[in-house]
Amino acid sequence: MRAAQRAAWLLLLAERAAGFYLPGVAPQEYATGAKVDMKMNKLTSTKTQLPYEYYRMPYCQPPSIENVAINLGEVLRGDRIVNSLYELRMGVDETCKLLCRKELSKDEADLFALRVAEEYRVHWILDNLPAATKFVDDSVPGEPVTVYDVGFPMGFKGATEIPNTVDGVAYLNNHVAITIKFHKDASFEGARIVGFEVEPSSVKHTYAGAWSDAAPPKLTSCSGGAGPQPLSAAGEIVFTYDVKWEPSDVKWASRWDTYLLMGDEQIHWFSIINSLMIVLFLSGMVAMIMLRTLHRDFQRYNQLEVAEEVEEETGWKLVHGDVFRPPAQPMMLCVSVGTGIQILGMLLITMAFAVFGLLSPANRGGLMTAMVLLFVFMGVPAGYFSAALFKTLKGGAAWKQNTVLTATLYPGIVFAIFFVLNFFIWGEASSGAVPFGTLVALLLLWFGISVPLVFLGAYFGYQRKAPDFPVRTNQIPRQVPEQAWYMQPAFSVVVGGVLPFGAVFIELFFILSSIWLHQFYYVFGFLLLVVLILILTCAEITIVMCYFQLCAEDYHWWWRSFLTSGSSAGYLFLYSIFYFATKLEIEKFVSGLLFFGYMAIASLIFFVMTGTIGFYACYWFVWKIFAAVKVD
Repeated sequence: MRAAQRAAWLLLLAERAAGFYLPGVAPQEYATGAKVDMKMNKLTSTKTQLPYEYYRMPYCQPPSIENVAINLGEVLRGDRIVNSLYELRMGVDETCKLLCRKELSKDEADLFALRVAEEYRVHWILDNLPAATKFVDDSVPGEPVTVYDVGFPMGFKGATEIPNTVDGVAYLNNHVAITIKFHKDASFEGARIVGFEVEPSSVKHTYAGAWSDAAPPKLTSCSGGAGPQPLSAAGEIVFTYDVKWEPSDVKWASRWDTYLLMGDEQIHWFSIINSLMIVLFLSGMVAMIMLRTLHRDFQRYNQLEVAEEVEEETGWKLVHGDVFRPPAQPMMLCVSVGTGIQILGMLLITMAFAVFGLLSPANRGGLMTAMVLLFVFMGVPAGYFSAALFKTLKGGAAWKQNTVLTATLYPGIVFAIFFVLNFFIWGEASSGAVPFGTLVALLLLWFGISVPLVFLGAYFGYQRKAPDFPVRTNQIPRQVPEQAWYMQPAFSVVVGGVLPFGAVFIELFFILSSIWLHQFYYVFGFLLLVVLILILTCAEITIVMCYFQLCAEDYHWWWRSFLTSGSSAGYLFLYSIFYFATKLEIEKFVSGLLFFGYMAIASLIFFVMTGTIGFYACYWFVWKIFAAVKVD
């Protein structure tokens, strides 16, 4: 079943439920002639990555601007939803209806021209549906496909192949043809809106006589033949719109299918599944090799009749007196592991909610809001695991410092980067800048909820009895023999991150496209599968590298296990550089700074999460093998 059909099926279940609807996706019926409110959202561009409020541009404004209440996720996404002058009535068509006349100054015309050159798109909302533009993709011979793209272009640049335009001059789309599709059924009264299409065009409107706002003259350019509206100089611009209502067989529960199939890139299911099968196959081979090798080691070490000199030959058993010796910087390791548990718990629960349809694209900002809140509430397991490991490593009286660092270190790094980037966005007067009140709210969530929850988890972690290691630790550390070049820490760490990154890099392309190319991402079921395979891959590659390290009589496995799988974050950041160079057309310094700043945050989060997975896999492995052999 295709993901879009599955999403529609989930919405249909919600629609059929007795009065229960998922947040933001409740249907609304309109009687013929009833007013339908259209809202204005932000302006976005893939070239600048800086969203702007709709009325930051000199568009037609209502007498009073009313802001629609939005959630935390929408604020962080840069959404700013306001009312509009457009008058829409259910089932009432309009032709060349006047919206307003604006007298643009030279600065306003230049601002419009700049945004057109930066390829900004306009985003509207009608009955919780975003506006979409429709075009036919005929790139595949004989298989034309109708494709929808979110929003519509603010304007276009003139070119020699475009009639009645001057090459390089910006033209404004001041006329829009709005097509609204509605569905009627005997099971409810009125009609439900199931489609919202916008076809923009540029028209230099003309009229007879002098303009009067009290009694606007009839436009003589509505019948066609007028040229496009240039932005080369100051002057008047008349904004108009058409409205067409079309009946549709699409049910309300399936109206998001159009949006979920938007974009030029289609998911190549076969290649993705093939890559995942390769990863699973390699993981199975690794597991088999490890089981067979360990079985042979156990037989050799545990044979009672074997002579002592044979029993004490080279191998991982020789480091039994040092394998559980606390590592260097144990507090930093505990803090990293605790934060990794916090991130992993947040990710898995968010994925579960998304798979069950509770984070529908119709609920704008719901996904980001859920991630922020879940990260805050995952402070309990973060504090617990950090404290438990710190006690296991016999950290002593510094438990308060460990707990404070767990609650503040990595969140503080992320917040510091985010805060600095926010200053640059403020400087660009972009709606992507998080308001001061929202920053205060984030700090309250952090210090008012997350930090106390970390201390609560740490309390239970310290109350837990420290486990007794299966082998005793010698007082004098054993000297680590000289290692071969391929067993050096740097080399093994770099190699260890390849396979975990290989498990996610195909899906990573679509995630980056949804973030930076403003596409919808909806295949959460498949993403959950990828995350589970990532966890399995991180665990197995770390166990393999740890086994080879112990066989080489190197018992410094604590940090090595964390860095082995965590090094996949380095490949993620390198891939983001490749994506930036090949897929994006960002030219502004601030836009590039935003991209690499946010990707650095994503890489840090990925590093801590994958490193924690690898650490606990290796910790479990070392504990099991040394508990299974006989040591004098």
